[in-house]
Formats: sequence, structure tokens, C-alpha cells
Amino acid sequence: MPQKVRIALDAMGGDVGASVVIPGAATALTRRPDSEFLLFGDSALIEAQLAKYPALKAASRVVHTDVTVSMHDKPSQALRRGRKTSSMWLAIDAVKKGEADVAVSAGNTGALMAMARFCLRTLPGVDSPAIAAVWPTVRGDSVVLDLGATIGGDARHLVTLAVMGGAMASVLFNLERPTVGLLNIGVEEIKGHEEIREAAELLRAMNLPQLNYIGFVEADGIGKGLADVIVSEGFSGNIALKATEGTARQIMDLLRAEISSRWLARIGYLFARGAFRALRDKLDPKKSNGGVLLGLKGVVVKSHGGTDAEGFAYAIDVGYEMVRYDLLTKINQMLNRDGSALVSAQTAQEAVS
Repeated sequence: MPQKVRIALDAMGGDVGASVVIPGAATALTRRPDSEFLLFGDSALIEAQLAKYPALKAASRVVHTDVTVSMHDKPSQALRRGRKTSSMWLAIDAVKKGEADVAVSAGNTGALMAMARFCLRTLPGVDSPAIAAVWPTVRGDSVVLDLGATIGGDARHLVTLAVMGGAMASVLFNLERPTVGLLNIGVEEIKGHEEIREAAELLRAMNLPQLNYIGFVEADGIGKGLADVIVSEGFSGNIALKATEGTARQIMDLLRAEISSRWLARIGYLFARGAFRALRDKLDPKKSNGGVLLGLKGVVVKSHGGTDAEGFAYAIDVGYEMVRYDLLTKINQMLNRDGSALVSAQTAQEAVS
């Protein structure tokens, strides 16, 4: 029987905290019965929720702390005030100590990134971590990164993101050589910032055996599924994410308003409700919830702060899969293949400069 996946949860993280985290964990446990949980936070609040879910209670251990990182705390404030004692820090530290295989939090993104980087440190050759998520497209799923962990970055950083994203896509989608595209304002080689154009030159010069660089991809190409991996620095990636989520909600709201406004539309809905239900499920941001913090010496997953229990359960699912697929080992293998991909990047960079 496989060893259980040990999941550390920041039970106080997010807009609501334990009232979402605990029901979400209970849902995730029904799908992943080979999981066990470490729950960090206010024990009174956690135990009150656990009383509703006997199976989860039996599979969990609660660690009390009075300190919670606010959604409005600056990363530096969170580190000073919450280091060593907050529910967020303790969940991450459990991964560092080997008490958990993955940490999941819906808390403050900046604070989570700062604490995870400070506590776990980055992998050799990785300067800045990234948030990577699975993005639904018309052709299936793609991995998109960085979704907001690191703002800006030079060409070497973008190449590192390509390698890590390629590793994630290869293990999730069982691809030997996933396709990789750089998010840009156009597909022409002269378009975009200097860093993006230089990263493109590096990826072409490197010709890495573990990924297939296909060139620039515009924002509308993400949803079209033009590449298995889409690479962007964090500022542009986060804007793309929020714009897409907002558009998905807008489409569903417009459909509901149109259907309810006219009786012919309501009759038509009766005949097409299966299709509408499938569309709703495909566009539901909750089902794509959970961004992996790539580049760290440990697995940490960021959930949306405003998600509900179902959405948080999906974030737990992401963490579970990253552990079961042994993502860290795969990333290390790809970073170090053929004398290290990053050394190759440096050599190629000197050749084109």
C-alpha cells in the first residue's frame, strides 16, 4: 500500500479561514483517502469544524497557534510578526522538517511567498520562485507561470521558468517533450521587451531535449491551447489570470441574465441545459484553483483567498498530485540534465550577446 500523503494546512488562511479550509479538506479526503492532515491555527475554531466531519477528524492532527497572517499584511510585516508562530509559517515549516509532504494555504500571497522562500530556500540554480497553475483550454490543459510570485525578471529567469514549467507539464500530462511558448504582445520576433526577446534567443540556442520551444504566444493563445506551457514574468501572468477569471464569470452572469429575461430563452435552456452545465463546469475558476510555488525545496500550494470549500479542495488535490508525481525530483532532473540546463543557458547567453 502506498505511503499516505501528509498535507499541512494553514487553517486560518484566506478570507474566511477554518470555515472553508476544514470542509474543503473533508471533501478532498473523500477523493484522496490515502491523505492525512496537519491543521495549524486556532484549535477552538478548528475543532468546532472538525466535529462535523468525523472521517477528517480521525485523519487529522491539530496544532494550536494564536497568530494569523492577515490578508492585508505586507510580506515584511508577516515575516517579522508571523515567523515561527503563525499558522502559515508552521504549515510551511512542517514541510521543511519532513512532517508534511506539502503545505496548502489560501492566505496572503506575498506573505506566503516570502515565508516559503525564507523557510524552504530555492533549488540550486533558481533565483526566484514562481506560481504555476493548470489552465483549462479548448485543447485540454496547459501549465501557465509565473502568475504573480516574482515581478519582472531577466532572460535567464524566464528560461528557468520554462524548464520548471516543462517539468510540471511532463509529469502532469505525461509528455516526453512538452511545447513551451513565451507570453508576448505579438508573435513576431521583434515584439516585446528585450528580456523576452533574449529569452527566446536563449531557448532556441539551447534546444533543450526536455522541452520544445515554439516561440511567442499572445494572450488569446493561452485559451486556445497553443502550448503545453506558457511562460511569463509575474506581473503579466497575474493580469492574464485575473482577466481570464473575470471574463469567465462575466460570461456566466450574462448567460443567466439572458436566459431569465425571456421565456423563449428559458425554453431553449431546458433543451440545452446539459451543454450549459458542461460550459459552467469548464469555466468555473474553482476547478482550476491551486497554484504551485515552483523553485522551492519543498511543495507549497497557494489557493485563492476568496474561494469556497469546493475550491479549496481542488487546491489540496493539486498538492496531493504534486507529491504523488514526485514533482521536485522531476524538476531537479530537468534542471541538471546534460550538465545543468541553467549552465547551458548561461553559455548560450554569452554566445548570443
